[in-house]
Amino acid sequence: RTTESAARVPKDAPLAERMRPDSIAEILGQESLLGPGEPLHDALSGGDLFSMILWGPPGSGKTTLAHAIRHQTKNKAHFEALSAVLTGVKELREVLANAAHRKKAQGRKTLLFIDEIHRYNKSQQDALLPAVESGDVILIGATTENPSFEVVNALLSRCRVFVVKPLDESAVMDLMRRALQDTERGLGELGVEIDDNALMF
Repeated sequence: RTTESAARVPKDAPLAERMRPDSIAEILGQESLLGPGEPLHDALSGGDLFSMILWGPPGSGKTTLAHAIRHQTKNKAHFEALSAVLTGVKELREVLANAAHRKKAQGRKTLLFIDEIHRYNKSQQDALLPAVESGDVILIGATTENPSFEVVNALLSRCRVFVVKPLDESAVMDLMRRALQDTERGLGELGVEIDDNALMF
């Protein structure tokens, strides 16, 4: 993480939040999505992003992945984030109207991340359709629920679904070692030492 991005996270934030990856290169354990030749890897490398649904259990890294995509595409698209738990159709329509204006006035698309998209009802999800169809927004929806049952068919048909897998032990160990060594946002300045058995525990 850069010094600039590290400065955005308060030093008293939980360690996991301070160590959240900013870039695709920092993400571990999602090779099936981000490895060479995989559709998401190729889309990010070529800059030709598409609407998608990220489906996985809590804590698997869906929000982290969305923000890393934001970082990767920051020069090409404006980013907006909404939580389906905290927002309704009024806030959604306002974001979509701004996205339409932005594309018309600046030729700039909006990358719209909606956390827990399954919490939106049918009418709220339907409100997204025109903006996704027109390309005003590139939707990234995150859900812990099976999108085949929780996302309306018309919207789902315009998105690619990616399964975000929980991190395995090896990836978690690597992340903990990274936190122990990082002097800007981790515990590196403390000179903490720990053996592998303790980390595995």
